Amino acid sequence: MIKKVFTKINEWLEDGLRGLLGRMTPDRRIILVLTMLFVFGGLSVYMTVSSIYNIGKKSGVQMEIERIEALRLRQEQARRDSINHLNNHYDGTGEFE
Repeated sequence: MIKKVFTKINEWLEDGLRGLLGRMTPDRRIILVLTMLFVFGGLSVYMTVSSIYNIGKKSGVQMEIERIEALRLRQEQARRDSINHLNNHYDGTGEFE
């Protein structure tokens, strides 16, 4: 169903373009293609250069950098860990103090 709709739209557009471009002489087609090439190429270059120029500019406001605080997770975990209590008193000989 949808494929048929897209096929009909494609055929309608193709017929319309062929009708418009079929009336043009080959010289005018070349002029049209070159004009479109320069216009779209110029727009592409303009957008690229302007986006590179505007990188980091946000209405004159600079981005604030926040420092990451050290996590206290290991310290808190060491206090709560039940095995840590045993490891602190192990002397390496196979016996616990």
